[in-house]
Amino acid sequence: MIDAKDVEKVYDTGVVQVAALRGVSLRVERGESVAIIGPSGSGKSTLMNIFGCLDRPTSGSYSLDGRVVSKLSDDELAEVRNKKIGFVFQTFNLLPRATALENVELPLVYSGVQSSARTERALGALEKVGLAERANHRPNELSGGQAQRVAIARALVTEPSIILADEPTGNLDTKSGLEIIRMLKELHEQGITIIVVTHNPEIAAMTGRFVEIRDGLIVREGKGSDVGRRTAREEEGDGEVK
Repeated sequence: MIDAKDVEKVYDTGVVQVAALRGVSLRVERGESVAIIGPSGSGKSTLMNIFGCLDRPTSGSYSLDGRVVSKLSDDELAEVRNKKIGFVFQTFNLLPRATALENVELPLVYSGVQSSARTERALGALEKVGLAERANHRPNELSGGQAQRVAIARALVTEPSIILADEPTGNLDTKSGLEIIRMLKELHEQGITIIVVTHNPEIAAMTGRFVEIRDGLIVREGKGSDVGRRTAREEEGDGEVK
């Protein structure tokens, strides 16, 4: 479903050029669950932005569902983001003055879905995350875990084939964080492709595969359950992957 080849991303600050990605190649098959891990500044979120068609690579190629993203117009990219991809962010990104229902309806507004159908589908998405009874509550009337579940409902309402979650538990307590991860795992079991950016090895261990990025390069891959294991060479050396 996702095919990135030799992807580089360079940001020009006007003073210096910063290479966020330095030749990343990665395939994600339909129905996989993948964790992208690594320290702050490693390039995780930059790669996620490219996967989500929020940014374009400086060089290399990226295909989503068989379409070369660099060849798509801005309007086509917006359509891909709206219909194929569901986004879940660390900071929830909910409209503060809108109700949970109105927040979930928003992607359908952009899609031109009729009002009555929007409400029905949004209520259905809130039901899936166990928050139908909170439909008329605003974000400041919800706990952090509830707000993130609203964000997941918003990601689900367009029936996307892939969900991109960038540090989805970063602002949550342990209990709420585990609830969100269990929810993402259930969505994966329903056939949705899940990609999670995280610095938490416990979250990565709940996915099928992990990819570790450091300094803009993939340095290690493996089964999610093996994410905490280190090779003998790493343990004998300075802790860096050679």
